Amino acid sequence: MEKRCYYEILNISRSAGDEEIKRSYRKLAMKYHPDRNPGDKEAEEKFKEAAEAYEVLRDKEKRQIYDQFGHEGLRGTGFSGFSGFNDIFSSFGDIFEEFFGFGSRSGRRERARKGNDLRYDMELTLEEAFSGKEEEITFKKWELCQDCNGSGTSPGSELQTCRTCQGRGSISRSQGFFQINTTCPSCHGQGTIITDPCRSCRGNGKIKINKKINLKIPPGVDMGSQLRLQGEGEAGEHGGPPGDLYVVIHVKDHHFFTREQDHLLCEIPISFIQATLGDTIDVPVLDKEATHPLNIPNGTQPGDIITLPGLGMPSLRGNYRGDLYVKIIVRIPKKLSPHQKEILKEFAETEGSKSSNKKKSFWDKMK
Repeated sequence: MEKRCYYEILNISRSAGDEEIKRSYRKLAMKYHPDRNPGDKEAEEKFKEAAEAYEVLRDKEKRQIYDQFGHEGLRGTGFSGFSGFNDIFSSFGDIFEEFFGFGSRSGRRERARKGNDLRYDMELTLEEAFSGKEEEITFKKWELCQDCNGSGTSPGSELQTCRTCQGRGSISRSQGFFQINTTCPSCHGQGTIITDPCRSCRGNGKIKINKKINLKIPPGVDMGSQLRLQGEGEAGEHGGPPGDLYVVIHVKDHHFFTREQDHLLCEIPISFIQATLGDTIDVPVLDKEATHPLNIPNGTQPGDIITLPGLGMPSLRGNYRGDLYVKIIVRIPKKLSPHQKEILKEFAETEGSKSSNKKKSFWDKMK
């Protein structure tokens, strides 16, 4: 089933700001919440659909990838939406308490969450894509603070139970016949308070670093190829594993070769004499030898394609290479010496005498 546009799902424009996105999601989540639509499968799907759209559009990096590459781009980062209601309530627990006074039906719990995946775009020449490349890359990422081990507290100090909510993360208040739970304003739903913040991360539990990785690009990568570096994304939440880093390959256009999957195409100009009598010439290749002999049969016609097997790109799918297709371009001289003209006239006369001594019109020859 083809996914709908996230902006269409939330009924917002592509220029919508954070508040408009949140407001629109609030309306849909309130309408299709499973506690308000028990047993309604259509409402459940709309609830999940709206949550997925909100998860992408509220995140600047995910939104940028979606705006540029659509749903396929998000799949490339490893994002696949939510598996069920528990994932949604775990991700948006604070939001549901803020909107409705309730979160998941099993209560609010801090769950371990995998860290965000990251994307790194790398540009290669066709020669580098052919032979592979090893390069050190640098990128920014959030990593657990080593001084406090992600707790946000100074070494030697501990998290204090929030006195406002007694560690529950939410507070209750009566509204008519209902008991409404809202996120604790003191601890913001955490249940604990940092009284002595870590000086390195200022209580955040994470620090932003410049990470360097020695990256090996295998031979044969193509435009859009992705390399997944597991665990090199951002730090997880509440003890969750780190995300992954996806390196997306962009291959520059080449001045001579055109690539089609594992095959290479090029055009070679030859003279009409070479095309008529045949010849052997050297053509450029991407191998270390730089050139390869090409046999041109006599009588070669303009536009003929000669195949050189196994001289294309290495394949990522196996231990073989594509082919090199050489398209022949026959050049006709614009200027001839008097002697060359005489030779061609003699040739033309011999051609005419072979067929007939009489001159025939074009339409006669067609008949």
